[in-house]
Amino acid sequence: MKEKRIVINENKTNRRVAYNKIGRVLFFLSTAFGMIVLATLLIRIFTQGIGYLNWNFLTNYASRRPEDAGIKAAIAGTVWVMGITIPVSLILGVGTAIYLEEYAPRNRLTRFIELNISNLAGVPSVVFGLLGLTVFVRFFAMGRSILAGGLTMSLLILPIIVVAAKEAIRSIPQEQYEAAYAMGATKWQIIRTVVLPAATPGILTGAILSLSRAVGETASLLMIGAMAFIAYLPDSIYSSFTVLPIQIFNWAGRPQAAFQAVAAAGSIVLLVILILMNSLAIVIRNKYTKRY
Repeated sequence: MKEKRIVINENKTNRRVAYNKIGRVLFFLSTAFGMIVLATLLIRIFTQGIGYLNWNFLTNYASRRPEDAGIKAAIAGTVWVMGITIPVSLILGVGTAIYLEEYAPRNRLTRFIELNISNLAGVPSVVFGLLGLTVFVRFFAMGRSILAGGLTMSLLILPIIVVAAKEAIRSIPQEQYEAAYAMGATKWQIIRTVVLPAATPGILTGAILSLSRAVGETASLLMIGAMAFIAYLPDSIYSSFTVLPIQIFNWAGRPQAAFQAVAAAGSIVLLVILILMNSLAIVIRNKYTKRY
């Protein structure tokens, strides 16, 4: 009987070792496939677009001739739109998370709101574009302006920021609250001096992902009427605009091979902007992580 148990245990051990090897191979193949696809995409973009990437490309407006085409208006439009999107989404998102975690009572209504916020994070961007078209462009008569585009982008990424901020606040140890209360701190003092600094790394992580999505978004802005060809710079939040993804989409849709290369050059600029944004946010996040 004892020998039989030993044999059974050895069989179970061998089976687990085999499953472990199979899992390692599958995970490695999955990682390798993703890296190969990414490398192929980057190589194709750089080989196509590096020839058009120069100072004139960055300082020229869009043109019907590929050799004169540039992304000056698209970069300016992206900066204007993100200048509205970032403060609006962060203030509303973090404020909503603080209220739900620190002030809202634990009842069915609160659970219902939290469930719907989580569901909104997975809604397609075109739906937010329709919402922005109905509310901002038509109801509030903002027109096809930078303000309407920035507010629409804020709605798009707001659920992601709320969910990330809630999880960051929820992960703070209860001992920190108790220590602050023991020192006579008020609720707002605890939130300002304990909760927000400790939750900053998690909040920034969600902000990085959501803002990166906003910078590369096209569908929702197309729905509110962002233009694909603009030969001037915006002068106010009520000006018409274009952004980098829409400009790249416009070039990529043209049949001329030269415009495909111009679109690749625009994609390189967009990738560089995303990398710089993520790097800056990661530096800030790591700084607060070491402090708290």
